[in-house]
Amino acid sequence: MILLSIFLPPVAVFIKEGVGKHLILNIILCLLFVLPGSVHALWVNMR
Repeated sequence: MILLSIFLPPVAVFIKEGVGKHLILNIILCLLFVLPGSVHALWVNMR
């Protein structure tokens, strides 16, 4: 899950949370820049 969070953050968030606010936020963060999306995906998967 950690590797998926680093390389494909929206997929990792989708697997963990499904479609919802976290997925939308992660897609927006990934579109702005990949690093914030990866950090958010790691945060979602570690809590």
